[in-house]
Amino acid sequence: MASRKTKKKEGGGLRAQRASSNVFSNFEQTQIQEFKEAFTLMDQNRDGFIDKEDLKDTYASLGKTNIKDDELDAMLKEASGPINFTMFLNMFGAKLTGTDAEETILNAFKMLDPDGKGSINKDYIRRLLMSQADKMTAEEVNQMFQFATIDAAGNLDYKALSYVLTHGEEKEE
Repeated sequence: MASRKTKKKEGGGLRAQRASSNVFSNFEQTQIQEFKEAFTLMDQNRDGFIDKEDLKDTYASLGKTNIKDDELDAMLKEASGPINFTMFLNMFGAKLTGTDAEETILNAFKMLDPDGKGSINKDYIRRLLMSQADKMTAEEVNQMFQFATIDAAGNLDYKALSYVLTHGEEKEE
């Protein structure tokens, strides 16, 4: 009897040690592959970790060269340690469960809106979405535009779209 209890404790201990790598069970295989591709794009020096220089290079590849060191430091401090792929997944897992998701999406759009107008030309965003990273199809972009507010000049209100993406479609009363 006593040996059984010991084995259970040992097994429980092993499960506790492996809990941090259990983040893989929170995602489908296709999602993990997409995160791996994103991680590889950001890990510019290919050392298996995302550091400040990798972030600078990633921003530069997106056309933003005036990012401040304190902004990069703040991003890196979101992780509880060095950002390897498992940490990267943990961070995205936390974001995808609802924590700061809208703010994250807004910040991504703000990178494309240097004047801070709150809108981006729909043709510009269409070209980006269909030509960068995980390319969207024309049908996928059109589907997204169905939920977007686009003014007469063809500018997409990304604040409203960010809300819809994180909270669901706005209900009209």
